[in-house]
Amino acid sequence: MQLLIYIHSLENGGAERVVANLANYWASLGWAVTVVTVASQVRDFYVLDAGVGRRCLDLAGQGGGLLAGVVRTARRARALRRVLREVQPTVALSAMHTANVVLALAARGLPGVRTVGSEHNFPPKAPMGMVWETLRRHAYGHLHAVVALTHECSHWLERHSHARRVPVIPNPVVWPLSQHAPQVSPATSCAPGRQILLGVGRLSEEKNFTTLIAIFARLAPLHPDWDLVILGEGAQRAALSAQVQAGGLGQRVFLPGSVGNVGDWYARASLYAMSSHFEGFPNTLVEAMAYGLPAVSFDCDTGPRDIIRHGIDGVLVAPGDVEGMASALDTLMRDSRARARFARHAIDARERFSMEKISRMWETVFMPSTCTHRLEVDVVAK
Repeated sequence: MQLLIYIHSLENGGAERVVANLANYWASLGWAVTVVTVASQVRDFYVLDAGVGRRCLDLAGQGGGLLAGVVRTARRARALRRVLREVQPTVALSAMHTANVVLALAARGLPGVRTVGSEHNFPPKAPMGMVWETLRRHAYGHLHAVVALTHECSHWLERHSHARRVPVIPNPVVWPLSQHAPQVSPATSCAPGRQILLGVGRLSEEKNFTTLIAIFARLAPLHPDWDLVILGEGAQRAALSAQVQAGGLGQRVFLPGSVGNVGDWYARASLYAMSSHFEGFPNTLVEAMAYGLPAVSFDCDTGPRDIIRHGIDGVLVAPGDVEGMASALDTLMRDSRARARFARHAIDARERFSMEKISRMWETVFMPSTCTHRLEVDVVAK
């Protein structure tokens, strides 16, 4: 298999982490994998194995209005087309909506390349403006398939785009997580014996960490042995830090930034909380559960209800129900036995979303006729 993967960058983010993990796994199977980014390699946060090829278009940049955006997209499509002609992949996979559009434009008319896009957000929750919405609607019809992370996203794309096929493939989980710089020890924030309520994600409005901090401010006096840690970086850092200080929580709420050893933090924590307004498919939620963390999450669109089995390995709270979230967290922070019971089931995520299982699902999209035949043979053999 000769596979090319196209994404804007390998900076810190959920889709970027998934691309790096999948690329490394597929290369370990002996596939010839090349990752192509718009942004320069110097901005990479995730590490690719030595067996993965790496190409950069060096055409990053944004802003400048509609005309500048059109010109930028055309330049990226031309540059990617040159790479496609040079690499001659069997399959070209893109990640995220703008990359999907660029791939559709770049591969138009090229023989022998199976093109597959992938959506990593729930489109109604992440509007792009009329021009990009129109481009997506039409461009998706020129891809052989567009993979969605959830059934809700798949149904939306079937109704609102010309995509020919929209299979559902969730993101895989890697356990244990690999480590890279920067390494930040949990001991730098929390003393031994302290219980940690953990949140992980970009410090941006859609992650709704302002609500999580506000809820913890109410719970902190009731649980003097607990601290809140939020890992990640983003535009809301200053506002969140100000909220922490204004609430007198400087010794109870910690924002260590982005870390390359997030697995150590999952292992150190006692409970995971996700307060997002919306998600595509929350990788951090799956990772936390794979490490045995019980989880409490708003049942936002989309992903949490596909990951948490309510009452078995975590708790789903109605979107925006702050009182419900506070109550669920309070209950689990009080009850170590309930946390342990949920934790025993949470580790099922390692198998439910294993790399091997998810990779087989991708293979049915990359090589549908071959995989269909093989699966039929396997069924008969059993």
